Amino acid sequence: QVQPVESGGGLVQAGGSLRLSCAASGRTFSSYDMGWFRQAPGKERGIVAAISRSGASTYNADSVKGRFTISRDNAKNTVYLQMNRLKPEDTGVYYCAASFGRAWVPTRVAEYDYWGQGTQVTVSS
Repeated sequence: QVQPVESGGGLVQAGGSLRLSCAASGRTFSSYDMGWFRQAPGKERGIVAAISRSGASTYNADSVKGRFTISRDNAKNTVYLQMNRLKPEDTGVYYCAASFGRAWVPTRVAEYDYWGQGTQVTVSS
């Protein structure tokens, strides 16, 4: 079992950058695929990026390709989301989540077992 805790959110102008971090407690962090999701007001929570247990495979939503990069450091039990060239439509609460026992990199909310509390990202125009 892991418990993700997000940090690094805030207010940034369009075109700026932020790096989100997610520290996960537990000694089996490297056994979990990890994902970042976001939820804007009035919208459903959706995948932003995901990374496999080893870090060898990643997934990025079309809306963030070329701008966001997901990475992980298993020695530090931490996953990161580097967000560049931010746009107002990137605004929302960003959640870190952990998934166990999948044969693929999961991209759906229902495929994730443990969730953090979320961190707010606001991009002003």
